[in-house]
Amino acid sequence: MKHAVSAIALLLACAFGSAAADEYGSIEDLGEALFFDVNLSLNRTQACATCHDPEFGFADPRETRLGRMVSLGDDGVSLGDRNAPTASYARFSPGFHLNQEGEWIGGQFLDGREPDLEGQAGGPPLNPIEMAMPDKAAVVARLAENPHYATAFETLFGAGTLQDTGRAYRAMTEAIAAFERTDYIAPFDSKYDRYLRGEEKLTRQEELGLVVFFSEQFSNCNQCHQLRASQVAADETFSNYEYHNIGVPVNETVRAGTGVTDRDQGLLANPAVDDPAALGKFKVPTLRNVAVTGPYMHNGVFGDLRTVVQFYNIYNTKDAKRRINPETGDTFRPPEVAATLSVQELTHGPALDDERVDAIVAFLRTLTDARYEHLLTE
Repeated sequence: MKHAVSAIALLLACAFGSAAADEYGSIEDLGEALFFDVNLSLNRTQACATCHDPEFGFADPRETRLGRMVSLGDDGVSLGDRNAPTASYARFSPGFHLNQEGEWIGGQFLDGREPDLEGQAGGPPLNPIEMAMPDKAAVVARLAENPHYATAFETLFGAGTLQDTGRAYRAMTEAIAAFERTDYIAPFDSKYDRYLRGEEKLTRQEELGLVVFFSEQFSNCNQCHQLRASQVAADETFSNYEYHNIGVPVNETVRAGTGVTDRDQGLLANPAVDDPAALGKFKVPTLRNVAVTGPYMHNGVFGDLRTVVQFYNIYNTKDAKRRINPETGDTFRPPEVAATLSVQELTHGPALDDERVDAIVAFLRTLTDARYEHLLTE
């Protein structure tokens, strides 16, 4: 893996074909090059790394005419309706499936519409408001332009791979997924991880936040954001990969800017799901790197992490003052979809005072990978 190479250098390498053939000696190396390759978009301006920038927690740091709430497409005009989730730790989301209780779990994208990383990797190149390639054959033709790719695909996936569109496209997605499964994207080296290994101490506020976060007596955080039974699991991803409707309001700024008027159906938009109870539910995201990957919620409606914690608090407080969105000065707006709220999870635990809200935020900041700690701001 060539992780010491900067994102800009990799973009240039892909754009001008200057990489040496032996750089793609493994599927992961090839996948890394593809992840940064802007030539896989119609106008050759956008790569996977554009919306999932490794320098910014694998989220999209770009400013658009609507701020950073949603992402700009390859045409320089189109805007999505959802906030680009981080690709950090995405490999841990299980394949999309029904659990023993009949609830949908896992998958990729916010609605689980792709069962695995390979499926997810194949989506953006063909999405008309993202990378906008007309079809798989056009993508494979771009791959064939690069002689180093031609050598790598033949070596890694077998003779004639690029001559078979379906086989070549699948090989491309397998390579990107292999890169996304590397420890580079999931290093488990945050302050929290170092604390678990006895390498670092938490502050008193961070320790309080840890206790409040994991305690069902003090909060509802771990109802959805704890995967492992142990509170000191070394591979905790802070998501149980379930689907919930937490009452997120419409992002009126985004809707005004994009012209979208229909409700975001969430899980119900997944072709595999036809249960009306899935309307407005979204996959629980990882909290790894959450402090540096805002804006928040599926539509980017909240800009500050503390606002998010306060939003969860509205379901347990009777104090009207604590129902105020600090970003607008007005009461938090009603849910986009009210009928399918996860009431049991949202109302679990007591209301939080400011000390505990601040402590949770402090704890969440400790989940930032070491290479992004410089992005944390007071």
